[in-house]
Amino acid sequence: MMRKLIKSLVVSKDLESHIDKMPKEVGSLGYDAWGFNSDINKIGVALFKKLYDHYFRVEADGLENIPKDGPCLIIANHSGQLPLDGTLIGIAMEMNPHSPRAPRAMIERFFPTVPFLGNLLNSVGAVIGDPLNCAKMLERGEAVIVFPEGIRGSGKLYNKRYQLQRFGNGFMHLAMKYNAPIIPVGVVGCEETIPAIANVKPLAKLLHVPYVPIALPFIFPAKVHLNFGKPMHFNHDQNETGREITEQEVTKQVEQVKSAIRGLINKGLAERKRIF
Repeated sequence: MMRKLIKSLVVSKDLESHIDKMPKEVGSLGYDAWGFNSDINKIGVALFKKLYDHYFRVEADGLENIPKDGPCLIIANHSGQLPLDGTLIGIAMEMNPHSPRAPRAMIERFFPTVPFLGNLLNSVGAVIGDPLNCAKMLERGEAVIVFPEGIRGSGKLYNKRYQLQRFGNGFMHLAMKYNAPIIPVGVVGCEETIPAIANVKPLAKLLHVPYVPIALPFIFPAKVHLNFGKPMHFNHDQNETGREITEQEVTKQVEQVKSAIRGLINKGLAERKRIF
């Protein structure tokens, strides 16, 4: 009852009509196997879209590169201490005028340990960043957001802004196994939302959290540019000779994706006229 009331107050008819175009299988109670709920997702989009439009003034380019259906991996650079980049990418995907898609974001294992936050994130499409979860979603033809830098990217200090950290190879193995195209994304602006000058590692260890940044307790209204690149295909895990490719060759393919993201970041930095 309360959910329906909130939805009626915050979700416009136009927004609901747009999101309903998004292909998404849910059960009779409105949930899918990972806890995604249609109504809660609509409420979340309605609330965060105000920040997307008016606080971060997001400009998203290249949304037509996201496949209309079928499995795909949205691979982006990570920054900003909080997962604002994933949220903004997700809003861009749902509001895509070409073909809205339900984003499934892989999140750090830490988040579900925070009371209520885990269930809330599941309700809007986020899932623990586990290879098995990602594989099952690709099997179902989902569009999955992955940040291969992990906490190395989100927790880095301001003096390392826009410097890509080490990528894991896991997403590439999954892309090849499930013939999922990779859509590289360059995010510009989130680095400046919560600039951190240090990480208090002993306190982070004591609190069992990934990092404890020293930063102002404020999210700055940096303007955000999202550039979605052309799909990259790595269709199978064998090379042209039929031999299974080595981990070293997988790493080279990961470097191709990393290079594409670096180019999209540079495009966003060149487009940016001012930080705020």
